[in-house]
Amino acid sequence: MTFQNPSREEIRDILNESQTIAVVGLSDNPERVSYMVSEAMMKKGYTIIPVNPNAEAILGQKSYKSLGDVPVPVDIVNVFRRSEHTPPVAEEAVAIGAKTLWLQLGVLNEDAAAIAGKGGLRVIMDRCIKVEDSILLPNGKSKT
Repeated sequence: MTFQNPSREEIRDILNESQTIAVVGLSDNPERVSYMVSEAMMKKGYTIIPVNPNAEAILGQKSYKSLGDVPVPVDIVNVFRRSEHTPPVAEEAVAIGAKTLWLQLGVLNEDAAAIAGKGGLRVIMDRCIKVEDSILLPNGKSKT
């Protein structure tokens, strides 16, 4: 079975409904794409939770060693890891009750998608969350 991303309308709804984004693989280096994307999402009003076992804090937010250590509910797990490392992240996302597993641009893994899908999560792969948010919600999230 070949994976297919949700429609643009569904992705817009996911972004509009979501507030908290746990970012797995968020770098503390401002030159890295994960940092720039997460910083932009913070500026758009999302709560960013860094998940990086090698950092104490990123973007002024406490960093957690794993998704299981995050003490609040997570809407989106945004993944900046190589494709082959994503199935365990999908398992953790299911275990914490996240709503969506989002694999960033260039990150694709059918096994991770299947794990997350079976666990009830919506799955988006090979898309940049910042780009999608800018296109689909150019004026910010609706206040509904």
